[in-house]
Amino acid sequence: MTEEFTTCDFICPSSPEETSLNLVNREMAWEQPIFSVLAGGMKAQRQAGDIAMTPGTCSGGGGEATSPTASAAATSDTESGIFSVESELCVEHESELDWFCGTEQKLICSLCATAGPCREHTVAPLVSRVTAVRNQLVDVCEKIQLQALRIEKFIQQTLAAKEQKLQAAASRAREQVLAQVSVAREALEEEEQRLLEEVQREEERVEQCLLTQRAHWSQAMTSLSQTRSRLVHTLTHTADAQLVNSVQEISERVEEAEGVGEPCDTDQLNLNPACMDSKLLRGLWATALLLSPNAYKTPHIKFDERTVSPLLSLSDDQRTLTFVQKKLRHPVPNEPARFDAWPNALGTLSMSSGTHSWVVGVGQSGAFKVGVCYTSLERKGSGNEARLGYNTQSWVLSHYDGDYSYCHAGKKVPLQVVKRPERIGLLLDWPSQTLLFYEPDSCAVLFSIMQHFTAPLIPACAVTDRSITILHG
Repeated sequence: MTEEFTTCDFICPSSPEETSLNLVNREMAWEQPIFSVLAGGMKAQRQAGDIAMTPGTCSGGGGEATSPTASAAATSDTESGIFSVESELCVEHESELDWFCGTEQKLICSLCATAGPCREHTVAPLVSRVTAVRNQLVDVCEKIQLQALRIEKFIQQTLAAKEQKLQAAASRAREQVLAQVSVAREALEEEEQRLLEEVQREEERVEQCLLTQRAHWSQAMTSLSQTRSRLVHTLTHTADAQLVNSVQEISERVEEAEGVGEPCDTDQLNLNPACMDSKLLRGLWATALLLSPNAYKTPHIKFDERTVSPLLSLSDDQRTLTFVQKKLRHPVPNEPARFDAWPNALGTLSMSSGTHSWVVGVGQSGAFKVGVCYTSLERKGSGNEARLGYNTQSWVLSHYDGDYSYCHAGKKVPLQVVKRPERIGLLLDWPSQTLLFYEPDSCAVLFSIMQHFTAPLIPACAVTDRSITILHG
């Protein structure tokens, strides 16, 4: 079949919707760049199609040769079985491709839609499909434009305001840090000056005592030396008859020598440690040790099973002590290191240098003791020698019937605890000979002492209600 083809100019027929959309596009092109981009892309595609379809390509018989690009496109489209770029006609029915098959997503002719392979597919007129696509594209472009406007508003308003607030907040934070550090520094400097002056006064007092004692005993020694010389002279140079008559004089001299007395050491001759005691400094020192990035922690502290009283049970991980009711107790092997009367247990770590810190979870226990003791602490019997806090070899914080106290050598110091702690921390600083009890959550110091420890210390605990646990080092 031969048919004369004329030069084709593929321009989609304008529909009312398309005309309206074009007007909208022209009005919004300058305000909304996205439409300009789309219009440019569509224009570029249309120009590419115009270049591919030269006037000779649609003429029959003696037209000019088709360009390689157009030939490749025509071949590809023909092989796909949809349409030919040269004719924009259905290959099978040679009809205009004015319908769209939604099932196969391709252009078809009306015969394909009604009697052809797409008759049972979802089809629609091309004009309707184009209108729907254009409407969707308009909606997408509007959403993108609105989103761009929201982003621009966020950048210009919200982020700018946030930046201003950030600068103001950072400035206030710096001022607050500097103010707090300044107050702390001023207080610390004043405390430093006060303590140094106190130490100086105490040093001068002790030096005066030493001078007084030195002068007194030097004079006494001179007096004794003179008395002895006289007595020796009397003994060696006095005749017997005269010596007998000198008994009264000799007696007076002996009484004078005996009146000198014996020298003895007293605490007045020592520097009083209280002169450097400062609650502020101790609290800052403890806080620095506990909260610093290199805070001291002592790992691997456990209870020594050999020391655990038969009144207690020890968990498998050797960290929890539980008080056992009388009817539930079981016989345990007799050990020289085991407490047999008091509900005590000792730790495995011996401390005689460095700084050590550990935490004991006391939970809701109503009766417990936590602290340290010498390894030589008595283990047997129900006397005070084996009772934590009631001898000179143990230092503990005790809780019983709602009251907290520090116990050592049978003396109790009541403690004011605002909130009942479920954990109690212990800090032992051997270089400064300081033992400190604190509340781990707030690092509030519950009690601290400076003691001259003469032997290695080990953790010591007791419990008569529920359980206590070594949580961590």
